[in-house]
Parts: sequence; structure tokens; C-alpha cells
Amino acid sequence: MRIVIAGAGKLGFHLAKLLAIEEQDITLIDEDDSVLDQARNQFDVVTVVGSATSISVLTEANISKTDLLIAVTSDQETNIVAAIIGKKLGAKRTIARISNIEFLKKKELLNLKDVGIDELISPELLAAREIKRLLKKTALTDTFEFDKGILSLVGITIDEESQFLNKTLTETAYMASNHDFTTVALLRDNETIIPHGENKFKKDDHAYFIAEPTGIDQILQLSGKVKSEVKHLMILGGSKIGINTARELKKKYKIKLIEKDKEKCFRLAEELPDTMIINGDGRDLKLLKEEGIDSMDAFIAVTGNSETNIISSLVAKDAGVKKTIALVENIDYIHLSQSIGVDTMINKKLIAANFIFRHIRKGEVVNITSVHGVDAEVLEFEVKEGAKILLDELRNLDFPRTAVIGGVIRKNKGFTVRGNFNFEAEDRVVVLSKPECIHAVEHYFK
Repeated sequence: MRIVIAGAGKLGFHLAKLLAIEEQDITLIDEDDSVLDQARNQFDVVTVVGSATSISVLTEANISKTDLLIAVTSDQETNIVAAIIGKKLGAKRTIARISNIEFLKKKELLNLKDVGIDELISPELLAAREIKRLLKKTALTDTFEFDKGILSLVGITIDEESQFLNKTLTETAYMASNHDFTTVALLRDNETIIPHGENKFKKDDHAYFIAEPTGIDQILQLSGKVKSEVKHLMILGGSKIGINTARELKKKYKIKLIEKDKEKCFRLAEELPDTMIINGDGRDLKLLKEEGIDSMDAFIAVTGNSETNIISSLVAKDAGVKKTIALVENIDYIHLSQSIGVDTMINKKLIAANFIFRHIRKGEVVNITSVHGVDAEVLEFEVKEGAKILLDELRNLDFPRTAVIGGVIRKNKGFTVRGNFNFEAEDRVVVLSKPECIHAVEHYFK
């Protein structure tokens, strides 16, 4: 697939890196040649120096033969103009990053496709929606639903109370009496393991499962986790993500938002009438205690400073908060959540990249998500007539070892699968795969 990325900032650079790993045909445009030089030295991309709104620059990037133009510079207007011009010059599809979410709310009214913009993305709004998803169950480090919960991806930590501890996958398979969950990944010491029967669960592992609805309760029970819901929520930081998170959650939770800029607090009070706005420094333990941190079910730190977000989340965890989420700028920090005690760390460029990937995957892929800190993607394929996966039972298909089939949705019913499973046309199959073998996995569904 030929892809042009306009903007080599954090999001554009990360996208180019991920797509280059998959051997996509990437051209990266930016006005800063030093950033492009860094990209050229790290991965296989073509680079063009200049403005993405320049016809000559887009022509040099071979825009007329481009399948997808992704405009993700830091400037909203540049992205919109680049997408419009790129489409006029022949790009088949365009995506533009925006900062003003009014464009998303009014996109039907604006008819943006008519002017050449196929999709808009707001990393801040996507991050807020990711937080909303993560808050569904406090005992889980991660959760993602397929078909409104017919199947779910869930994550937990393995501790001393867990019945999974020191058992192999084969042994734990017998603990699932109804075979209603399958282990699909282990995150251990920053390494992602696609486990098989002989692999053991170890203390402090982050374990990930594909589960039927009954399987989620069984996972929580076997892992010694208490099932509870979020009612009271504290947000640290009146950033765009903080504001969007409060908007997304205001109907479901009682929210307190802490912001240290006094003038900004007045504006937030007008924008968020259903949220209690508190002026103060979230790193101040005394302030957190005065505002009832020990009575909160969840704490979300989304200031512009990663270290502040991590430290304040640890303070909240120490105060007994069940669920903590910290926004971090450095992707490498995400792996640290496993060892330092923050339940989940999120990165907005990773979330935005995951959203964009849905437009890059084609053919049989109907859904895609990523797991925070895990070097793998979760893909949902639809089985077509004649696909290779229909040829035999799963155990005889020589499926890649660095991928695992977690479950199947068939006729509005979800279930996990074992080696003797036979697939049928129109099945929707949930697969967790390392990036390097995604193409091999896709081959089974063609």
C-alpha cells in the first residue's frame, strides 16, 4: 500500500515507523530535514522536505498514485488543506488530524468528504474515549469488547492471590470448566510472550485473555480480583484530554477535576457545569486528601507532564484508589506500569495510530485494536469462502507461533476455540498477533 504521511512529529514519526515494519510503501513529508534524516536512518522510508500544502511537494511525493494520505502535522489548518489538495491531486483516501472537535461533531453538516477529507481524527478525543473504555471494570488493566461484549479482550496482573500463579496454560485450561476463556498474551519484564501450553504464569505478569461473558467472571475469581464498578472519579489536568474525558463521562460518574491554573479553572467551570472544578496542584498530597482521594474509585492523570501523571497516580494508588490511569508522552514508559504500580498508562499517539491502522488494513479485517504496552495487535477477521483457514482443524493449519486465535463470533454467539475447532465461512475470528507475522496471519483469511 502506498501511503504518504504529512508531518514527522511524534504521531507521524511513530506511524511511519510502524508502517515501515510492515513493509508498506511510505513517503514522509516535513519541513524539518533533520527530523526526516532521523527517520531515514531508522527505517525504510522515502522523505520529502517541504510544506504538505505545496502542490510541488505533494507531486514530488507521488501523491497521484497514493492509496492513503495521512496529514498529522501539529497544525490543524495545514492538515485540512493538505488533505483537500492531496485528494484533488489523486490520493484515493485522506485522513486529517484536527484539534477542534467541533469539526467531528458537525462533520455530517460540513460534508467534508465532498471537499476531499475522508476521515478526521482528534488524538485527544480518542484518548478520552479510550479512558472511558478502560474504566468499565476496575479490576481489569485492559478491556475491549467485540460485538458489544459477545467476546472481550481483558487484562489482569498475576499476584500471590492468583490461582494462575506458577501454572502452565495447559493446567489453567482445565480450570476453565466451560472453556470460556483463552490466554492470548503475557507481558513480562517488557517482553511480549505469545504463550502456548508449556508457558507458565509468573508473579507480576500482565496476562491477557479472550473471554466469553461468563469467562470474565471466572478470570476475576481465579485471579483473586474483586469485581467492582466506578462511581466516583478524579481527573488531574484540565488539558484537552481532561476536558473531553469529563464530557464523555459526566452522565455516568461523579467527577472532580483538579487544575493548577486559576484562570483556566474559571473557563473549565463554564465548559463543564456537571463537573466539580478544583484549583490546586495535583502533586500536593494534602490537597488530594482534602478532596477525598481515598473515597475515589478511579484516578486519571492527564496533565502535560508524564512524571506528574505517574507520581500522582502512585499517590492515588497508595490512598486506596482501585483504578489509576496515567497519560505518558514517552512510549517506553508504558511498559513500566507493569512494575511500578500504575494500573494503565496510555499514550495518545499510540491510540491515534491504532485508529489510523483501521484505514490501512483492508480485505477481511473488520476490527483492530492494540493492548497498552504489548507488542502485538488484536485483529478481527471475517472468513470468506475459499479461505485457507477453512481447509482443516485449527491444530492442523500450521498457524504462526507468534500469533494466537482467541475466539470466534458465529451467528451472534461468541466462544473461545481449541485445537479441534473447524471454522466456517462468515465466522469472525479474533486473533492476537506480533507485528512481524501479521501478513502471514492475513494469508489464512484470503
